[in-house]
Amino acid sequence: MNKATRPVVLLLFGGSSAEHEVSVRSAANVAAAIDGDKYDLRLAGIDKKGRWVLIDDPGFFGKHAVVSYRREKELFLPPDGSRTLWSLFDRKPFCTVDVVFPLIHGTFGEDGTLQGLLQLAGVPFVGSGVLSSAVCMDKDFTKRMLRDAGVAVGRFLVFRFCDNRDFRAIREELGFPLFVKPANLGSSVGISRVNDEKELARAMERAFRYDTKILVEEAITGREIECAVLGNETPVASVSGEIVPANGFYSYEAKYIDEKGARLVIPAQVSEQDEGRIKSLAVRSYEVLGCEGLARVDCFLLPDGGLLVNEVNTLPGFTSISMYPKLFEASGVGARELTDRLIRFGIERHERQKKLIRAFEVPGE
Repeated sequence: MNKATRPVVLLLFGGSSAEHEVSVRSAANVAAAIDGDKYDLRLAGIDKKGRWVLIDDPGFFGKHAVVSYRREKELFLPPDGSRTLWSLFDRKPFCTVDVVFPLIHGTFGEDGTLQGLLQLAGVPFVGSGVLSSAVCMDKDFTKRMLRDAGVAVGRFLVFRFCDNRDFRAIREELGFPLFVKPANLGSSVGISRVNDEKELARAMERAFRYDTKILVEEAITGREIECAVLGNETPVASVSGEIVPANGFYSYEAKYIDEKGARLVIPAQVSEQDEGRIKSLAVRSYEVLGCEGLARVDCFLLPDGGLLVNEVNTLPGFTSISMYPKLFEASGVGARELTDRLIRFGIERHERQKKLIRAFEVPGE
């Protein structure tokens, strides 16, 4: 391919959520995987205040864990359909973007807000659209939609910051131990394992520091199984993988920092029948929630053979120890092919949506 005609891929990372550092680690791996002969890769970081910044230092990922603001590097993407990324400092166009690869985990990146901005700007992007991103980000709505579609989920209670917190009623409903987590956050941020009412009070206060709505969930006795899904209209599932936490809880540190924090068993040591059931459940959940591009479906395989869906992550981590890329690598899809497919799925979805009628037409004309 002529380098002058390569599609411009804007890798967007950072963000103003608690998962900023995870996003930077994910972006480093995706940037290394994208085929430079096929795509013209540009990097833009979003700092913790939400400002878009051009990253033009080739060694950025080796030097920095966060995006720092520089006024002369500030960028702006107007919602005018031009797909032009502008420099705010000198008010000149920086480049025309063909597709955005967003790797902003958590709030304002994975929850539909960024997807809405990109859709308004008329830019193709990797991953699910506004509604699916928002629903999957909110664990309350995720579980309700899956449950209503006949997909089994664990028992849970929902609390808003102004609700009465009846600890005795929670204990009677769910028992101990249990888990408390913010409704709209990922990467195990703000999650606590709770063994008694005193710990429950502290855990709820901690979770409310991250969100105005939290979930209290029963502790599930079972094996933690994850399955990656890829595609638009005809999604496919990877082999399954099992998470075996070193300390009984798959924490933020175990997911992204401590390589010894958990053991990843890929493929999971399950029967052929269970492997098929896990894959079917992952694809079924993906379709129920309207996911596109990619998602990771987290399940529990119970001692009696039952399967429960725990969470669905529409922008899973791509760090060096993240499950999503590892699962597809074990399925025969390497990092370069995986990123290529994701980019193509984003462009194909955009082209399909462009054909929709957006103006009123008089019947018969």
